[in-house]
Amino acid sequence: MQKTAFLLVLAAAGCVAQTPTLATLKELSKRPASAEFEQALKTALKAPNIQKGTAYLGEGPDFFFAVEATSQPELYIDSEKSAALKRVGKSNLWFTEETLKTGRSHGFYYMIADAKFGGQTDVPSFGPESYDKPGVPHGKLSEKMVFKSHLYEGMECNYWVYTPAQYNPSTPAALFVWQDGQGLVQREGTRSQIVFDNLIAEGKIPVIIQVYIQPGMVGAKAMRSIEYDSVNDTYARFLRDEILPEVYKNYNIRKDGYSRALGGGSSGGICAFNVAWQQPDQFSRVLSRIGSFTSIQWHPGELDGGNVFPFKIRKEEKRNIRVWLQDGSEDLENQFGSWPLQNLQMANSLKIRDYDFHLSFGNGTHNGAHGNSELPQELLWLWRDYDPAKTEQTYTMEESEKKLPFFRVRPYNR
Repeated sequence: MQKTAFLLVLAAAGCVAQTPTLATLKELSKRPASAEFEQALKTALKAPNIQKGTAYLGEGPDFFFAVEATSQPELYIDSEKSAALKRVGKSNLWFTEETLKTGRSHGFYYMIADAKFGGQTDVPSFGPESYDKPGVPHGKLSEKMVFKSHLYEGMECNYWVYTPAQYNPSTPAALFVWQDGQGLVQREGTRSQIVFDNLIAEGKIPVIIQVYIQPGMVGAKAMRSIEYDSVNDTYARFLRDEILPEVYKNYNIRKDGYSRALGGGSSGGICAFNVAWQQPDQFSRVLSRIGSFTSIQWHPGELDGGNVFPFKIRKEEKRNIRVWLQDGSEDLENQFGSWPLQNLQMANSLKIRDYDFHLSFGNGTHNGAHGNSELPQELLWLWRDYDPAKTEQTYTMEESEKKLPFFRVRPYNR
């Protein structure tokens, strides 16, 4: 028995040296007064972050929080008081284990001696579909490719193609185009590759080829805002007439808008909506996260900016598109507009015109944590009732949405 306990301690010490996992912390927390547990917390959650009150470690719904304080701190998660923290031995280190709702982001802070301390917004909590699963094959990421545009004279951009393991060149696949695609290349980053692999393997979404497009450059000039924030059809034509024909040379992909989606965050979010708005025959499924429906590229009398979209939706011909919007109450407020208010306006405008839409509104900032963590829900909703035997569908608002009121605004911070 003593030998077994000794081996467990050695194993735990070895895990500490290798940066402890959440499972290791759970095991060591059974002896909260031990030096091994204290060291494990400081190693896994990073001692400087613990001192600043910003430290956490999460996997799925399970989280550890730790902070240093001379008196017992109180932890607040999403503005609600959490369980009492426990002291580690006789030190000034305090910790707690928490279970957080997955598929969204969270915010936390501490109250120490009646003063607010530390904390973070935009803490993602990923569900099971966002982790690699045994037996699910990985898709294949292409090498970086470079494209030279004629529509944007002198512009070069990089792009990658992610092909799922189930792709059969004899059967045309569906398509998902991502703006700011360089951010999806790393598998463990946004977890897009993992989520698509899992959902495709489970038959919950069709076989989808993803195209990751990085904003272009003209010499040293960044073209991102010009491409993404301009309310015209140039970027839509760039996709249709320039870059996608190059992709289609090497992959068998469907060309009906019913089978093609696009998404992005911030300026990439408005860009995704704008493309579908300009050419709903090319793309009918839209994912817009923290979308910049603001005046970034508005030049009065010359060029519309994204600020006009809530009104264009209400007044112009209805497009046959399906739209998922995501934003947070702490998003940007600056000279270009209000991101939260504009996304609420977008949602209400879509609702007035009976669009098939969904707004996921949390308490995050201008950050990808919420959108990345809810990607499985986004994809399942966007691709619900998809039938590969069809090439078109008239989208209708869900009955559950029809029963809900319009979004209303109430100040909460003054």
